[in-house]
Amino acid sequence: MARETEAAVISGVSVDTRHWIGGRRVASAGTFTDHSPIDGSPLGEIARGGPAEARAAVAAAKEAFPAWAATPRAERARILNAIADGVEKRLEELAIVETTDNGALLRSHRRGVMPRVAHNFRFFADWLLRLDHEDFETRGHRNHVSWDPAGPTVLITPWNAPLMLATWKVAPALAAGNTVILKPAEWSPLTASLLADIAAEAGLPAGVLNVVQGYGAEIGDALTSHPDVRRISFTGSVPTAGRIAASAAANLTPLSLELGGKSPLLVFADADLDLAVDLAVEQYDNAGQVCLAASRFLVEETVAEEFTRRFVEKAAALKQGDPRDEATDVGPNIHPRQLEKIDGFVQRALAAGARAVIGGHRGDGQFYAPTLLADVAQDSEIVQEEVFGPVLTLQTFGTEEEAVRLANDTRFGLAATLATGDAERAERVTAQLVAGTVWVNCFFVRDLQAPFGGSRQSGVGREGGTWSFDFYCDLKNTVTAPTGWTNHG
Repeated sequence: MARETEAAVISGVSVDTRHWIGGRRVASAGTFTDHSPIDGSPLGEIARGGPAEARAAVAAAKEAFPAWAATPRAERARILNAIADGVEKRLEELAIVETTDNGALLRSHRRGVMPRVAHNFRFFADWLLRLDHEDFETRGHRNHVSWDPAGPTVLITPWNAPLMLATWKVAPALAAGNTVILKPAEWSPLTASLLADIAAEAGLPAGVLNVVQGYGAEIGDALTSHPDVRRISFTGSVPTAGRIAASAAANLTPLSLELGGKSPLLVFADADLDLAVDLAVEQYDNAGQVCLAASRFLVEETVAEEFTRRFVEKAAALKQGDPRDEATDVGPNIHPRQLEKIDGFVQRALAAGARAVIGGHRGDGQFYAPTLLADVAQDSEIVQEEVFGPVLTLQTFGTEEEAVRLANDTRFGLAATLATGDAERAERVTAQLVAGTVWVNCFFVRDLQAPFGGSRQSGVGREGGTWSFDFYCDLKNTVTAPTGWTNHG
């Protein structure tokens, strides 16, 4: 790792640390230092944008919008596929930069995450070409529904899976004919800069994708309150979403919000316990920094002891360490502030009477020991609030009704995971769970054509497949009378 004036150099990969606005690199008067969570080393000085950069990015997006909106679908799809080609060509570079910047496993980036980034562009390019509604008639009048590009779109993305989550938004927004202002998280900004380079090389016109960096409200408020912004999509915390909603309210800017979760894993006595334990241990993925994580284990009383024994045995075999090591299972947490937050949750829970079945303490550097807490009350902070770290809780239930009640008893509703051997029970329980996604005897199977989002305080709206175009477009219905034409040529 090295540092240059306007570049971060990661394992030989040079990443420009300036903004990308209107098809060119733009510096800021101020910068902030980006650190690697692996060892705390500085990676580069990142341009620290504010209202001026926000206004410039929106202006560039506004100027580029008419031409991009008028670009035929086939040409937009061609460019999106070219971006996917660029991602695949630079897959190894993207993987090592992202691992160094946010601490997630390099093996996961190589095999799953970066291929998925390319797939995001290919999927929405393909979906765009077959996006259509059948015309229908009303009293002889023809109804034709079309998707009109909405305009400049602000996308604010999180640090836990920076490029994959950014391109979940960037790809459909561009496919829809919108221009984009992408604001990546300040704790993991580097791969967004590489995406700007890849998009430019693929032939995306100047101003269609802009990337601006900065700290929270310093730049965010100017973006979300701008009257020329037509859509805002945000993934992150509930408090930040509230601030964005308030900022957007004056212009009635439509919002898509994918927020936090406190998702349950329900394990019934008729479940395949080995499968249930595998699902449970998988919740330590990305050091627990996954919004969809089933961080609350709800286990039927008759199998709770055996489930716990098998879980502890399997969790103890996890290797925590350098995420660039192929053998590592659990990497570091993203930032010292996040580590303090995680430990605060755990220590308060222990002081309130919780028992650490495993873990319950920090490791070296920015590592937190994989933790499972038992003897926790349903109304306790550790059960009700999102920790966003490798911290899970264990509760038991006696009846199906109690399991559903406990599962639904939070302010969130992002996801739920269910382990059972009874198909009828699975159908009954999933029908009652408050969640945007329910997995039955599996976890984290995500198809882009399915709707994705949360209920309650886990979000507003759905994205994926046609739902993405419904959000990123203004839907228009044209009603045409069957008669009255004077020109029949």
